[in-house]
Amino acid sequence: MSAFPQTPAADSFHLQPTALSESKNELWTGRVLSGIVTAFFLFDSTAKLFRAAIPVHAMHGLGYTDSAITVVATTLLGSTIVYLIPRSAFIGAVLLSAYLGGAVATNLRVSAPLFSIVFPVICTAFVWSGLILRDQRLRSLLND
Repeated sequence: MSAFPQTPAADSFHLQPTALSESKNELWTGRVLSGIVTAFFLFDSTAKLFRAAIPVHAMHGLGYTDSAITVVATTLLGSTIVYLIPRSAFIGAVLLSAYLGGAVATNLRVSAPLFSIVFPVICTAFVWSGLILRDQRLRSLLND
């Protein structure tokens, strides 16, 4: 027999691990989604800043000059860093959404293949899904 009496509060304690487990799963799923998209953005911006041949050639094909490539890469890198900081992640997600919206518009302007138009939209979904799953405040805002 237990030394502590069973109370309704003690019974509800047994339900918490399930809720905690779901919350933990959401958190880790959010971290993975954010990690995937962040790794891609860091790779892409760094490749552009260091003038790797493939991304620079692709940007020239979209009509961007060398100086514009530097600005685009710096914007992406800065927005990604803001997204990685928990206190400013929401602003980072907004900035990344704007950046990716520009990518969609650029690809539409040059009549790029469908994948080039849809890929930034998928990245935007990863950005927001990852943030919502990582941030309890956003989840509760959406649940209201």
